[in-house]
Amino acid sequence: MQRLAMDLRVLSRELFFYLEHQVRVGFFGSRVGLSLILGFSAAYACYYLSSIAKKPQLVTGGESFSRFLQDHCPVVTETYYPTVWCWESRGQTLLRPFITSKPLVQYRNELIKTADGGQILLDWFDNDNSKCFMDASIRPTILLLPGLTGTSKESYILHMIHLSEELGYRCVVFNNRGMAGENLLTPRTYCCANTEDLETVIHHVHTLFPSAPFLAAGVSMGGMLLLNYLGKIGPKTPLKAAATFSVGWNTFACSESLEKPLNWLLFNYYLTTCLQSSVNKHRHMFVKQIDMDHVMKAKSIREFDKRFTSVMFGYRTIDDYYTDASPNRRLKSVGIPVLCLNSEDDVFSPSHGSLSLFFKERCEGSDEEHHLNGRFGHGSRFALEGAIPIETAKQNPNVALVLTSYGGHIGFLEGIWPRQSTYMDRVFKQFMQAMVEHGHELSSM
Repeated sequence: MQRLAMDLRVLSRELFFYLEHQVRVGFFGSRVGLSLILGFSAAYACYYLSSIAKKPQLVTGGESFSRFLQDHCPVVTETYYPTVWCWESRGQTLLRPFITSKPLVQYRNELIKTADGGQILLDWFDNDNSKCFMDASIRPTILLLPGLTGTSKESYILHMIHLSEELGYRCVVFNNRGMAGENLLTPRTYCCANTEDLETVIHHVHTLFPSAPFLAAGVSMGGMLLLNYLGKIGPKTPLKAAATFSVGWNTFACSESLEKPLNWLLFNYYLTTCLQSSVNKHRHMFVKQIDMDHVMKAKSIREFDKRFTSVMFGYRTIDDYYTDASPNRRLKSVGIPVLCLNSEDDVFSPSHGSLSLFFKERCEGSDEEHHLNGRFGHGSRFALEGAIPIETAKQNPNVALVLTSYGGHIGFLEGIWPRQSTYMDRVFKQFMQAMVEHGHELSSM
């Protein structure tokens, strides 16, 4: 609250200075105009404080995890103050890549081989200057998973590494096949349903540093992949804890939201062209099994997945792929502490149920139910909880959902000029530190 008050004082002072000293003629230069502008600013501040700035909803599967977060990761219980001039979902999503800084990070590259003859590029930040963990063998290691078309160069990844450096930790970024400039050695890329490459990377990193605390954080599609892995493997993972940010919980709901006209124009079409560009670089690897001309004509992510991703990974239909890719189906099987930050206004992962989801509630036991079960999962009640699996999270003591009212997709901007840090960054830093330094408390609760 003190931080917001200071921000509002600064904003009011700058506004008053501008109106008083820069604009001296006409309506806005008059005392009446000045009073109206300041009155409007005061009204907006009241609206912001009453309707925009809110505490996140904390959903946990057990009292122990809730108390742990309140004690060691208090940011998840504090009011989130979105940037006062940019709190709307699409604005937050679009501005973050341009407005946030890109900390300088020097990587060490490593190529590792996969069982099918492919290769994966890992980017290491070893943090050899760590004063807290000078012994590299026990230095905490955080595996970072970027989003759909992201790499180790994304600003949100660089910020996570910068924060990890402050804590004395080591980071390694898992770049999906063919995304970071390395050659494809086999006709295969990646998808969030197939966890084989991630399993290979986790085994490799753990083998290098078996005595070091090992954690992971995934963003957007990287978070979906991480949750699908954790849901498949349960507690039999070397990871001590994990965090996800802006995950798409139900792939059907995500694609339906992104295909709305404005969202398609702002996000869907652009991401589709990025996906097409990424596979077209390796076109010669796919021509024997995939109609690449047809792929390059896709106008949406769903069309791209139907023509390329689902075919590459052997799914019979796009519905089969999207069902397997949705991490909400596996959340109940996660066996380590996981914190998941989502914004309820995220157009990539809407919190509200759609008409088709609502229809499922009206057709239980009918033929239509069997069709919708295939798409949205058996026993789900999305008309009540939307696409975010709140009820499922309540049934798993290892899971905590942190749901903000605003923040967009990988946005979470805060402050007057949110260049150096975001709410997402603060959640990441506090949770990672909490699990490294106090994680043992969870097992004793």
